[in-house]
Amino acid sequence: MKAKELTVCGLAAVRALFARDAQAIVRLYFDDATGRSIGMICRALAAARKVYRCVEPAELEKIAGTVHHGGIVAVIAERPLRPPRPEEVRRWARAGEALLLLDRIGNVHNLGAIVRTAAFFGVPRIIISDHPQQARPGEAAYRIAEGGMEHVEIYTVKSLAGFVRDLRPFYLVVGATVRGAEPLGRKAERSLGNHLPAVANARPVALVLGNEEQGLAAEVEAACEQRVRIPGRGAVESLNVSAAAAVLLHHFFGLFPAH
Repeated sequence: MKAKELTVCGLAAVRALFARDAQAIVRLYFDDATGRSIGMICRALAAARKVYRCVEPAELEKIAGTVHHGGIVAVIAERPLRPPRPEEVRRWARAGEALLLLDRIGNVHNLGAIVRTAAFFGVPRIIISDHPQQARPGEAAYRIAEGGMEHVEIYTVKSLAGFVRDLRPFYLVVGATVRGAEPLGRKAERSLGNHLPAVANARPVALVLGNEEQGLAAEVEAACEQRVRIPGRGAVESLNVSAAAAVLLHHFFGLFPAH
């Protein structure tokens, strides 16, 4: 059966895709203005006998399925997701590599923004739950990630709570909650036992973010070893999950090497 195809829109995303895996591009479409700046990509596609074509704006919009195509659309085969193997998890932990876990993040724009933030802070992998509410990498997520999808590997697991429990011998698993946890800062770091990636012989951190409306599922939160919250002024209860991801990833990984 032919693999499902996805569109990757925007010059930053297409350039990142080309740099990482030029062979992944099945077809490429662009407008006249963008075509003047992608000569190297076109030459590579020509050498590989791949389709690339300058099209009118209306056709480009139709191919992209959105007006937010940024002047260029690459068509790729959908990348299958799989669960991480136990030996991979142990190897990541030995290398001190950070993990980000997402529990039923439902909005694809939030997923894309989180992937972009993870790439910015050098977090190399995201684990998502295999749940009907969980957004998966698709056209919108690729577009919002602005090339971040090419720098972050995404895996999926059947039971996120079970995966968290299996992680704990190798990772310090920290769940982000709205209530009932230490606020970020010195007090929270003391409660975490200073288990930050830069500390010698410490387990690296695996950070877990929950659903936009419901937060962490009860079984996932119970499986986490520690919990933290982002303190605010109280005018609203919480940040958007993608904004919270930026704050938390900076706190745990922005001041220290993530791997």
